[in-house]
Amino acid sequence: MKRMEEKILAEGVVMPNGVLKVGSFLNQQIDTRFLVEVGEEIARLFKDSGATKIFTVEASGIALAVVAGIAMDLPVVFAKKNRQLNVNVETYSSMVYSFTHGADTKIVVSKEYIKPGEKLLLVDDFLAHGSALNGLIAIAEDAGAEVVGCCVAIEKSYQNGGDNLRARGYRVESLAIIDQLVETDILFK
Repeated sequence: MKRMEEKILAEGVVMPNGVLKVGSFLNQQIDTRFLVEVGEEIARLFKDSGATKIFTVEASGIALAVVAGIAMDLPVVFAKKNRQLNVNVETYSSMVYSFTHGADTKIVVSKEYIKPGEKLLLVDDFLAHGSALNGLIAIAEDAGAEVVGCCVAIEKSYQNGGDNLRARGYRVESLAIIDQLVETDILFK
């Protein structure tokens, strides 16, 4: 998506340790008009996927998943980080490593929201090593649901998460693929 690349170049900031900050438009402050375009692009890419729900992880993936859900007329489910009092006792869970936070986190979703046979489209803001998407896939498998695709706003191809998922047979679509982050330069694939 050319517009995603333009937005990253205009507003993205390369931080130390290979972190790309896109908080000004995607995951802290949200450019709502732009996000509607993103949702429409996800809907275009996955219109024939047969998805029955969109599945993401708390917190940065939620806005992206919601606009995709609106564009595709699908419900959105998100896995919460750590179990909270308002989460049903019966849950699916998985451990995910956050590259940004440098820590493992348990994600959980109530069993009532993911059912056997459902077709899930996974949506998230970033794909680096693939931990978040792999955690969502593990939950989908435990639930007996089918993953029909994965869509991310930004993939860091040099960290191989997308390649590993594709090698396992998953359809992965990325709206922007970054080949390298070099000091302050962002190079796209």
